[in-house]
Amino acid sequence: MSAFDQLSPALPRRGFVSAALSTARPRQWIKNGLVVAAAGAAGALGHDDVPARVALATLAFCLLSSGAYAFNDVRDAAEDRRHPVKRHRPVAAGELSRRDAVVLGVACLAAGLMLCLAIRPLLGLVGAGYLGLTLSYTWLWRRILVLDIVVIAAGFVVRAAAGGVAASVELSRWFVLVVTGASLFVAAGKRHAELMRTAPPGTAQGGAGRSRPSRASRADAARGRGVIHSYTPGVLRLLLAGSGAVALFAYWVWAFAVVDIDGIPWRMLTAIPFTLGLLRYAALVRNGGGEAPEETLLSDRRLILIGVLWLALFALTVHATG
Repeated sequence: MSAFDQLSPALPRRGFVSAALSTARPRQWIKNGLVVAAAGAAGALGHDDVPARVALATLAFCLLSSGAYAFNDVRDAAEDRRHPVKRHRPVAAGELSRRDAVVLGVACLAAGLMLCLAIRPLLGLVGAGYLGLTLSYTWLWRRILVLDIVVIAAGFVVRAAAGGVAASVELSRWFVLVVTGASLFVAAGKRHAELMRTAPPGTAQGGAGRSRPSRASRADAARGRGVIHSYTPGVLRLLLAGSGAVALFAYWVWAFAVVDIDGIPWRMLTAIPFTLGLLRYAALVRNGGGEAPEETLLSDRRLILIGVLWLALFALTVHATG
């Protein structure tokens, strides 16, 4: 029995429908909430048929992301089998054949692109750009130092752009900067958590002066995501600090652009939970969390409470400006 088997017992075998749904990763659809958030930040959700178009755009991006996940699982099946958690993914576990995963991926991608085109031709181009970005990441960008983090963050920025296109509004430059900074923060946190999990003992906790990973560990990394061990904790923490500071500064500038609405500073108030949420996430990342951002967001009670507070204030801001 392997160490993985001892630490993570085998799960009950899933049927085809359950395996296909798991491959689509519905828990990660939370990332596509940026499509709605971008339109809401622009104050467009109360205009005509904008809510319907934004809802459909969100659905389209859920389909696009699920299709990309299916292709990612086919590409990474062998590597996933060596991962303590990802080995339970349906393709890696042998619950969904590579052929069925490809068919699922093509169906989701085709449906997502057609829906984008039906909403707005320009949204079709944005969807195609997102698709090109995510698929090329699977085969290329994730193995190139720094660009792997930049491309992950770019995927979030494209989602926000899709919200603006679906709502036919121009997004605030400060809001785009918020999304960019926060996305880089999350992506760097993901790499930090992966490095802490995979680095040999004594190499993941130090700063820039720590010893290099052994030749064996580098060879093992090269068979998987070798780029992880090209980073140092110090560099990732510097990137976390810089991107977090950019996100906070840009958010406070964006929030204070509207002093008050009907005498109440709703948008300004959203900056408080946003700051608390970013600081809480940073604390979790420092302790090794953040490898799966959606899991981190949905499993930490403090983050959930902060998120609910931010969402409530953000919704009140959207309602007041609608």
